[in-house]
Amino acid sequence: MTPVNILVVRLSAMGDIVHTLPAVATLRESFPGARIVWAVKPRWAVLLRGNPYVDEVVETEWPRWRLGQFDLAVDFQGLLKSAVVARLAGARRVAGFADPRETPAKWFYTLRAAVSARHVVERNLELAQAAGATRRRMEFPLPDFPPEGDLPEGEFVLASPLAGWRGKQWPAEYYTKLAALVRERFGWPLVVNCAPAERAEVAAIAGCRANVTSVAGLIGVTRRARAVVGLDSGPMHLAAALAKPGVALFGPTDPERNGPWGDSFAVLRAPQAVTTYRRDNIISESMRALAPEQVFAALERQVAKIPVLETQR
Repeated sequence: MTPVNILVVRLSAMGDIVHTLPAVATLRESFPGARIVWAVKPRWAVLLRGNPYVDEVVETEWPRWRLGQFDLAVDFQGLLKSAVVARLAGARRVAGFADPRETPAKWFYTLRAAVSARHVVERNLELAQAAGATRRRMEFPLPDFPPEGDLPEGEFVLASPLAGWRGKQWPAEYYTKLAALVRERFGWPLVVNCAPAERAEVAAIAGCRANVTSVAGLIGVTRRARAVVGLDSGPMHLAAALAKPGVALFGPTDPERNGPWGDSFAVLRAPQAVTTYRRDNIISESMRALAPEQVFAALERQVAKIPVLETQR
């Protein structure tokens, strides 16, 4: 039966929402007459502003659904909380991963999709296809907002030095060394971006230009940047979706699963890195093994590969 009303559940966070965009575009391509509603936490709703494949964005963690409002609910998050949200919609079919991040989530699914892909983007696409989608659309529709903060007038390299947990971060003093290389070879400043609550930590990084933005402002800043140096975090995945040239620094997490989508980014990971998703509060030694000189060399190659006009997307 072709669904008439579809609920998408991906409550957070930035990178995960970005990675879900092609799957939702695929649902729209496959069910052009359906009404698609996306449930998301208020902080991240701005990422869906003006999305041409979504009819309504519900900015709440616990929507008060009218039972029977949806024919199909798809939980792309795989948490107990997101599965409950999907189930509360009263849909006849609730689709989710057979191996969700939290095992109890699958108790709430009527369709448990066994996916084989490694990368999160492909896993989401496989879930959409298991839910009935037949026409794939690989697109990352992101809104266009003006940049925020104190930015240089000319070109710059952008970095967002903080990540979901400290183990994935790169040492602050390495950004200082990278900034000197970027300034010496390119004549550009290295702009380090953060949210308002992180201002003090980022402003303490010597030799860099600190910039504070909202989520919307970060989209604008990323579009303006000449190139990006990123971690396994939302800002890097946003930049990759915008096809900015850059370098992604990986340590404890697996780039085959969580790496930047597309080919505009080079991925650096130390050979001795061991995959773990344990939320350590100290910087991983595998991140310390990535020297600023190595990162700059990779950045230089990526900048040379992608002409400046192609970066203004």
